[in-house]
Amino acid sequence: MSTSDATAAEAHPRFAEALRELGLDVEVRRFPEATRTAAEAAAAIGCELSEIVKSLIFEADGVPVLVLMDGSSRVDVERVRAELGAGKVKRAGAELVRETTGYAIGGVPPFGHRTRTRVLADRGLLDHAVVWAAAGTPHTVFPLDPTSLIGHAGGTVVDVREHAK
Repeated sequence: MSTSDATAAEAHPRFAEALRELGLDVEVRRFPEATRTAAEAAAAIGCELSEIVKSLIFEADGVPVLVLMDGSSRVDVERVRAELGAGKVKRAGAELVRETTGYAIGGVPPFGHRTRTRVLADRGLLDHAVVWAAAGTPHTVFPLDPTSLIGHAGGTVVDVREHAK
């Protein structure tokens, strides 16, 4: 088994398959403690909170959409609604997240999902040379440059973070 095979074996099988299909050789890190939240992941990795990528599923008029947001920011649902031209946007429930992505909340990666969804990536992710995202489980993460990550996710770069009032 090559190093990349061993590394990919740490990831969720669906995500490991997505890495192979994309030809991506990334280091998947496994932690004994869960890294379900951005703060837990940043502490485990030893990076800034803003270098964590949150992969969040929302419902826009009942249709799932993936929003990629840095770990130190919150999604402005009104900005997402305006970006999509939707009537109503809300956070998706755990069942819809699993149904749409194939992963549980806390382990959703930015790509390698069960279904194809529209992807919005907040431009704040581009402020970093490297960002860290979930590798399909609450215990695994991987690093990638944000431009590649957004590209592999099929994301559109937008400004959907909450700004201080």
